[in-house]
Amino acid sequence: MSLQVDALSVTLGGKQLLRDIGFEALAGECLAVVGPNGAGKTTLLRAIAGLLAYEGFISWQGNDLASLDAGKHARMLSYLPQGHTIHWPITAREAVTIGRAPHSSSLTRLSAEDENTIDRAIDAVDAAAFASRPVTELSGGEKARIMLARALAVDAPILLADEPVAALDPVHQLSVMQVLGEQARQGRLIICVSHDLSLASRFADQFLVLDKGRIAAIGPYAEALTEDIYNTVFGVRTRRFESEGEILTMPWAPM
Repeated sequence: MSLQVDALSVTLGGKQLLRDIGFEALAGECLAVVGPNGAGKTTLLRAIAGLLAYEGFISWQGNDLASLDAGKHARMLSYLPQGHTIHWPITAREAVTIGRAPHSSSLTRLSAEDENTIDRAIDAVDAAAFASRPVTELSGGEKARIMLARALAVDAPILLADEPVAALDPVHQLSVMQVLGEQARQGRLIICVSHDLSLASRFADQFLVLDKGRIAAIGPYAEALTEDIYNTVFGVRTRRFESEGEILTMPWAPM
């Protein structure tokens, strides 16, 4: 199973934000989308999620996503936007329950399957201890885990996550990325926008480097994030380090 993106372009307000994007991402992989500010990372996720008009073709298992009705599309992809939270005092479990909306005609009368899926999502992010508390009383890290659990509760084969660890402390960053890595190992396709290349290098299988709305490189870390890419795309000098027997090029200082 794979997601295929062909000749994808996005233009908003007369400005072309993405140009001729094409790649394939496989189920069971975590694809990190990286690049400098303004490169088009969020635009790419929003286009795949069907939230932006685009030119080109996006398909899953050969099925054009643009041709799906709203219900099928909502069950196909789960989208975790950057910094998203809930501002009314429902419980954390009720917040996760919203993720079942594409599968249920009424969130007040959930099926046994819905309840089990919600339980699995809460357990996946280790949130059972605070699932009964109001979302408005949770810490930033706890809210981030609940928003991720809500995305997982959709139980979609594709999960799009835009900067899911932004503003979190290191412990919660690692926790969230470990959950995403585990979801990929269970067979989901995870596409994750990240600015933390060091953290992403630990969990992502593939990297898609965007620069000025175009693909600058794609592949495993060692192939996609070369010294030349760091220099020309990110404007930083690098150093080489050995990690688990592999030599990695890592950012070190501004050019």
